[in-house]
Amino acid sequence: MKLYVGNMPFSMDEEQIRSLFGEFGELESINVITDRATGRPRGFAFVEMQDEDAKQALSALHDKEVDGRRLKVNEAQERQNRGGGGRGGYGGDRGRY
Repeated sequence: MKLYVGNMPFSMDEEQIRSLFGEFGELESINVITDRATGRPRGFAFVEMQDEDAKQALSALHDKEVDGRRLKVNEAQERQNRGGGGRGGYGGDRGRY
């Protein structure tokens, strides 16, 4: 199961996440989301664990305070297709007039 972990302190790194979630079972993967331009953490991550371990972690860690911030832990949702591609809003059908 993949979990979304939001409202993380910006200082929280992968090792701290591993320590926090590792109490509930083995972690399959951790993906800390960073800003493309600066490389700094954006305050959320995705953690993958076995289903039962993930459910325990979710119930124990959702709304838990870490460094003054309350974590938001939910089951991750599939990413919605936000479009992209296409012709854009300008320059199409130039020969029309």
